[in-house]
Amino acid sequence: MLYHLLYPLADYSIVFNVFRYVTFRSIGAFITALIFTLLFGPPFIRMLKRKAAVESIDEDMPEKHRIKAGTPTMGGLIILVALLVASLFWNILTNSAILMMYLSTLWLGILGFLDDYLKNFVKAKKGLIPKYKLWGQISIALILTLAIYYSSSPADQITNLQIPFFKNLILPLGWLFIPFVMFMITGSSNAVNLTDGLDGLAAGTLAFSALGLGIMSYLKGNFIAADYLNLEYIYNAGELTVFISGMMGALIGFLWYNSYPAQVFMGDTGSLALGGILAVISVLLKEQIFLVIIGMIFVMETFSVIIQRYWFKYTKKKFGAGRRIFLCAPIHHHYELKGIHETKIVIRFYIVAILLVAIGLSTIKLR
Repeated sequence: MLYHLLYPLADYSIVFNVFRYVTFRSIGAFITALIFTLLFGPPFIRMLKRKAAVESIDEDMPEKHRIKAGTPTMGGLIILVALLVASLFWNILTNSAILMMYLSTLWLGILGFLDDYLKNFVKAKKGLIPKYKLWGQISIALILTLAIYYSSSPADQITNLQIPFFKNLILPLGWLFIPFVMFMITGSSNAVNLTDGLDGLAAGTLAFSALGLGIMSYLKGNFIAADYLNLEYIYNAGELTVFISGMMGALIGFLWYNSYPAQVFMGDTGSLALGGILAVISVLLKEQIFLVIIGMIFVMETFSVIIQRYWFKYTKKKFGAGRRIFLCAPIHHHYELKGIHETKIVIRFYIVAILLVAIGLSTIKLR
C-alpha cells in the first residue's frame, strides 16, 4: 500500500524513491509485524482467556504437559494478522506471487481456525474431522498448483526441479509437477502442525526456515547477485522477500509470548497456514529441495510419527502386541520422556535448524 501511495511522489522528492527498494520495504515489513505482534499480543491473549479458548491436553502426551492445560491457544491468529498487515503496508499488492500468498494464508488460516474453534469452543475433542481437514489442504494445494502451472510461460521452466549441490542439474517434472507440488504444500502444512508441541519450538524453527528462504528469495530477485551465483533470476522473488520478512517479524514477536513458559500456543490456526506458506514460497522460487534441507526438522518430526504408527501396527499384527520405536511421537516428546528439559530440547532444535540453514545456503556456491 505504501509503495502505491508514496512511490509516485518520487517525481517530486527523491526521499520517496526508497519505496522502490526491496531491502527498505523488507525491513519495514519486519519491524511492522514485530511491533504489531508485541503491541496486540497481550490484549489478544486476554481475549482468548475470556472466551475460554484454552488448550486441552491429550491423554497420550507426556505427564509434564498436564500443567499446560488452560493455556490460551489459537495464537496463530496474531501471527497471520501481523503478517497480512505488514504485507499490505509494504508489498506491491498487484504482484501475482503476493496474491497467491494471501490466498494461501487466508485459506489455510481459516482451515486451522475451524479446527481450533471446534476443539476449544464446540469441545469436539478431535476438532475438524481429519478427512475434511485433508481435503481442505488438498483443495488449496490444487488451486495454487494449477495457478502457478498455467500462469507460467514455457520460458519460466516452472516444472524444472533444481537439485542443490550440483551445478546446472535439474529434473524436468513435466505434468508430475502438479501432484508433486500438491504433496509439498499439504505435507509441509501437516509437518509444521506436528512440530508444534513444545513452547517456542514451531515458531522458532519456522523463523529460521523463513530466514533461509528469505535470503534465497533476495538473491534470486536481484539480477546481479543471481548472475554472480549462477542462480536463476526470478522477477517476483523480490516481493516474496518482503513477505517473508513480515513473516519473520510476526514469528519473533510471537516468541515473546510463546517461549517457555508459554502464555499462548500457536494452535492449528498458525501451524497449518505457516507450513503451507513455506511450501508455496519454495515452489515460486523453484527451491523445493532447498526447503527440504532447511526444514529437515519438520521432515524428521513427520517421519517419527509415520515410523511409530506403522511399526506399532506391524508388530501388533505379527506379535499380538504393538511395539514402539520411540517413547512417544513426534520425536520431541521422545526426548522429553528421556528426561531432557523442554527448554533444552527447543534450544537444541534451534541449533540444528541454524545448521540446516547454513548447509542449505552452502549449496548456492556449489551450483
